[in-house]
Amino acid sequence: MSQLLHLGTSFVPSSSTALRRNPTSSPAIHISGNKRTTIQAKIREIFMPALSSTMTEGKIVSWVKSEGDKLSKGESVVVVESDKADMDVETFYDGYLAAIMVEEGGVAAVGSAIALLAETEDEIAEARSKANTSPSSSSPSPAAAAAPEKAVGAPEKAAPVKAAATVTVAKMASSAHPASEGGKRIVASPYAKKLAKELNVDLGNVIGSGPMGRIVAKDVEAAAAAGVSVAAEDPKPSPSSAPVKVPASTGIELGTVVPFTTMQGAVSRNMVDSLTVPTFRVGYTISTDALDALYKKIKSKGVTMTALLAKATALALVKHPVVNSSCRDGKSFTYNSSINIAVAVAIDGGLITPVLQDADKVDIYSLSRKWKELVDKARAKQLQPHEYNTGTFTLSNLGMFGVDRFDAILPPGTGAIMAVGASEPTVVATKDGRIGMKNQMQVNVTADHRVIYGADLASFLQTLAKIIEDPKDLTF
Repeated sequence: MSQLLHLGTSFVPSSSTALRRNPTSSPAIHISGNKRTTIQAKIREIFMPALSSTMTEGKIVSWVKSEGDKLSKGESVVVVESDKADMDVETFYDGYLAAIMVEEGGVAAVGSAIALLAETEDEIAEARSKANTSPSSSSPSPAAAAAPEKAVGAPEKAAPVKAAATVTVAKMASSAHPASEGGKRIVASPYAKKLAKELNVDLGNVIGSGPMGRIVAKDVEAAAAAGVSVAAEDPKPSPSSAPVKVPASTGIELGTVVPFTTMQGAVSRNMVDSLTVPTFRVGYTISTDALDALYKKIKSKGVTMTALLAKATALALVKHPVVNSSCRDGKSFTYNSSINIAVAVAIDGGLITPVLQDADKVDIYSLSRKWKELVDKARAKQLQPHEYNTGTFTLSNLGMFGVDRFDAILPPGTGAIMAVGASEPTVVATKDGRIGMKNQMQVNVTADHRVIYGADLASFLQTLAKIIEDPKDLTF
């Protein structure tokens, strides 16, 4: 379950003639410093929240509530797609969702208004009137961009569930989910998954209308109305009633221009920012025979190679804290108090770096369990900010794809990133002049040269090689 974050709200300026104090209404008290100011709190703006330190705008995945619904403090209102994850967002106040200013699929800058919250039912009409006269801060989705122009501040309401339910069950069952890797994995918003359980809807038979084909709440509601439910009373359907599987298609139309998703935009900005950092690279060859033997021995206990590499890296960083440091202002650097290993993971439409926090202190078995949990949450777009933006050193491993060597781009705000290649049998000369065979992997570290120097990386890589070539300390 994704953590529920609060909606940012603020009072509508009291200078508005429509919101001047009413003798029969109760004012709210706002305290700032030693001053106490009386402000009318009848209608509030619901702002696009900042769900991460790098988020500049967010996309509305789905509105959990509809216009006119009564809201209670702490209740989920909207699902927002940040640059890294989808998150349920809840309200700070009781009231009524008077006007939705940014529809599903729309994009709004952090801090801009996406809806209005009325204190009482009597103020709903007033809030809607204000919404219709305010300029919209949202950007239309690619699909909406092709629609005819509409009056500013008068967004089109979402189609009723009944209309969406006209899609037949057969069509839903025979269409491949465009964001699910050929049907291997269901991609849905957190609220859509929750709603599917409540309505007993099989997400495998639902077509998503969200970004990249993601299933959103309205798709689940439409499927429920159309009768796409889990057949609990008939666990073994006959062949004639089984859904028809269609071969997966790439879903790519050649020659088209595709705008960045929110996540791709964030990755793009980070990569451009990394160009401002003076970096250098150091490579090293490490024998992995002992590490491979250890992995084979404890793999059945749930240990992953990623966890072993992260643990080895963390233990090496303990002895070389400057490689775990970071420079953010160009004038000073910080010796980070924790060793948090971020590991790059490719997901649908982007890249994210789940973080194994305090990797030097956590045992290898707990570290492996945590890594599996983080990967599952990353692929479901449910990582919380502290689970992807607290890394102090980054690993990027393409060895699983047979890549023997590559360079990685330094993530802004960190001191170094290590690119790990595949472990491959290699003919080597032994110290006694004989020819032998060893498994070896190539690692290349990209580092911030303002803080880390060549000798620092050389010493770090020597320590790392000793740990990997004699990995007895990794299981303690």
